[in-house]
Amino acid sequence: MTSRIPRDSRLRLVRPRPLAAAPPAMNQRRPRRAAPRPPEGTPARSELAGMARSGLADAARVARWADSALGPGRGSATADGKATLSDATADHAARELGLTGAKVRADWDTARLAGLVEVHGDTARPGWRLRAWNRDDSAVLRGWVALFDAWSLAHPEPAEEHAVVAEVVSAMPQVLSFLQLSAGPVPVAQLLDLLEQRVTELRTERCEVPYGPRLEPGTPQAPPPPEVTADTPLAPLLEWALHALASVGALTCGDGHATLTPLGSWAVWVKLEQICVAAQSPAGNIEQSAEGMLRGCAQLRPNAARAEYRAWLAARPVGSAVAELLAAARGEDALLRGLAFEALRVVGAPAEPDVSGVVDEPTLRPYALLWLAEHDGADPEDAHEVLTRREATWLWVDTAAAVADHGEAPLLVRHLESAVQPTVPALLDEVRAVGHPRTVQVLVALAAAHPDPALARAVRRAAFQVHTGGS
Repeated sequence: MTSRIPRDSRLRLVRPRPLAAAPPAMNQRRPRRAAPRPPEGTPARSELAGMARSGLADAARVARWADSALGPGRGSATADGKATLSDATADHAARELGLTGAKVRADWDTARLAGLVEVHGDTARPGWRLRAWNRDDSAVLRGWVALFDAWSLAHPEPAEEHAVVAEVVSAMPQVLSFLQLSAGPVPVAQLLDLLEQRVTELRTERCEVPYGPRLEPGTPQAPPPPEVTADTPLAPLLEWALHALASVGALTCGDGHATLTPLGSWAVWVKLEQICVAAQSPAGNIEQSAEGMLRGCAQLRPNAARAEYRAWLAARPVGSAVAELLAAARGEDALLRGLAFEALRVVGAPAEPDVSGVVDEPTLRPYALLWLAEHDGADPEDAHEVLTRREATWLWVDTAAAVADHGEAPLLVRHLESAVQPTVPALLDEVRAVGHPRTVQVLVALAAAHPDPALARAVRRAAFQVHTGGS
């Protein structure tokens, strides 16, 4: 009897899609929410983009200079590899642009925060927003919102306790929301009262009741008393926050009052709307941890999932949100790993240092390399070319594990077509060699799902060989 195991079964090569883009396992219909309208009196997007272009004109000028003067082989941008302009580069820019060195450095920092220029090591390159600056209003507004999100970095931090500064930064969204709802000048004294209330709430929320026997202070086993920060006056910190927000163009201060600019009011409204969208979702994703939020988004279509990611991110400081997403990606669930990097794509440039920092972690390396390639401007359809054959195979197994755990059998069979190997035997050989911890489970699930009995037997045999360590 002749074996029916295919010796050279050609796989139809197709581009792998992100798992979030795959059809959901359940047929789920969500009612469409009408597109919200901004508050009455909000300028049109084209006018808002014009305001952003005007406010960021100096930063764009320095970014264009960096594009022409600091490209590969044309000089170094930084001295420390941390995006700080070297003295020589700052002096060079000041001479050519007719500016002071301090002005060049300030515009450079603004350009980086707005995503107009990116620094990698000692090399600077233009961000994608700079390329689209004159023709794409959305790119301009996204750049300004990125600067708005980074307001606490745009103005020197006061020499106060770092814990209190962090509390003020965490409390400012509520202050900004009050300004936006007031739609006019608000006394700074009233904002100070609101800030003090919110900081008190944050401290109350952090209070934890210790379990176990209570020890008197001073005993050897007793923990040290917590630092007392309640006496730190908040008025100077509120003044710092308002000046920092004014420096990015979000508000104006004068005569003891603060007023949101049209751009600032629009940005706060957008973020409030994102939070409302998330709060209306069945899973209540905005209050979830990163893992809970990702699980809540697993069955959503890509656009809906991205809206959830944006709302979840809008309610958190960028740094802690990125760290939480990467922690979720390190878990055992491959589905969450893929979705975490989809959420990191929504974060954009602020996540680059953290994503670059996980490139050496085997579990995250393929995802991080693809993220960095797309961030550097590679077409998503071609980004896979940055992966070695082994890395691509590891990613194929990891994605198959996600499908096996959360998808349906036909989806797992279709995933077979996305392998880079031209034949089933070649795929099985390389899957066995790559050493993914879920290899056996993936192959067993694929064998159970595939309708071709001969191919299923070959895959099942490969699973047995991996399980027993045979060849």
